[in-house]
Amino acid sequence: MVEFAALERGPLEEVATFRRGWGGDTNNVAVAAARLGVSAGCITRVGGDEFGRSLLALWDREGVDRSRVVVDPEGYTGIYFISFDRAGRHAFTYYRKGSAASRLCPEDVDPEYVGNARVLHTSGITQAISSTARSATEAAVSLARARGVTVSYDLNLRPRLLPLPELRTVVLATLPQADIVFLSLEDAAYLDDTCTPEVLVDRLLERGPRVVALKQGERGCLVADVTGARVHIPAYPVQPVDTTGAGDAFDAAFLARWTRGASLEEAARFASAVGALAVCGLGAVAALPLLAEVEAFLRERQHPTGRRGSE
Repeated sequence: MVEFAALERGPLEEVATFRRGWGGDTNNVAVAAARLGVSAGCITRVGGDEFGRSLLALWDREGVDRSRVVVDPEGYTGIYFISFDRAGRHAFTYYRKGSAASRLCPEDVDPEYVGNARVLHTSGITQAISSTARSATEAAVSLARARGVTVSYDLNLRPRLLPLPELRTVVLATLPQADIVFLSLEDAAYLDDTCTPEVLVDRLLERGPRVVALKQGERGCLVADVTGARVHIPAYPVQPVDTTGAGDAFDAAFLARWTRGASLEEAARFASAVGALAVCGLGAVAALPLLAEVEAFLRERQHPTGRRGSE
C-alpha cells in the first residue's frame, strides 16, 4: 500500500499535510531484509496506477525483486493514513477493500520462485484481506513445505478485516505449517486472552512451529524454540517517533540472522536493535535501517544481558 503519514497531530479532519511513503506488512519485511543485505522478492499485485508505479520504483531502488509482482489494470493500489493524537499515539485509516493486492490469487504464485527461496514469509493480514489472497497464501505455504523452504508466519491479527473467530480458525490451521511464528502482545490477546503471553508461546510451540517470537514493545521480546531454549531480550531504550512497521523490521532482522545459523539470543538481539531503530522515524519504510546503521548502533550501545533458560 501507499502510506500518508500526518505531519501534524490531531484527527485526520484537521491535518493539512502528509508525508507520502509505502507500507504493507510483508512489503515492509522485504524492504527491511534488502536493507540488511539479504536478497528478497515480493509476490503480490499492484494497480496499474501512479501509486502502483511508485511501489515498483521503490522495489527497484531497494533491490527487492519484483519479477513476480502482477500489475493489475482492473485493481487499484490500496492506501492508508497514519494519524497521531495529542499524546503521540498513532491510528490507521485504510482504503484497500477491492485493491489490487486483495485480488492476489493462487495462479499468481510461481512454484519455482517459491521453491528456490530460503524463506517464505507471509502473514495473517494477507490471509484476511480476501478469500483469494488466503488461497494464494495456502498454495505458497504448501509449495514451500514440499520443497523444504522455511515458512515464516506473522500472525498480525486484524479483526477489522475478518471476524475474530474466523481469524483464529485461519491462524490455528496455519500454525502447524509454519517453522517460525511471530506475534505481538496484541495478537496474543486476540488469540487467547485466558493465559499469559508466556504460556501462549508454549502452546503455540506445541502446535508445530520450531520457533516462536513474541514481540512485546517496550518490554522487549521473548523467543523460544522446541528444544526448550528461551531467551528474553530487553528493549533498547530509544525515543520513539512512530512505531509503524517496527514489528515487520524485527521479523526481517530475526530471519536474516536465524536462517544463517545464529543462536536465538544473537538473532533476537539483532532484531531488537533493528526494531528500535525503526521506531525512530516516521512511516513504515522510511525509517527502516541499513545494515551499517544497525552495526553502528550495536557498537555504540551496551545492551542489557538477556536472560536465558529452559522452562
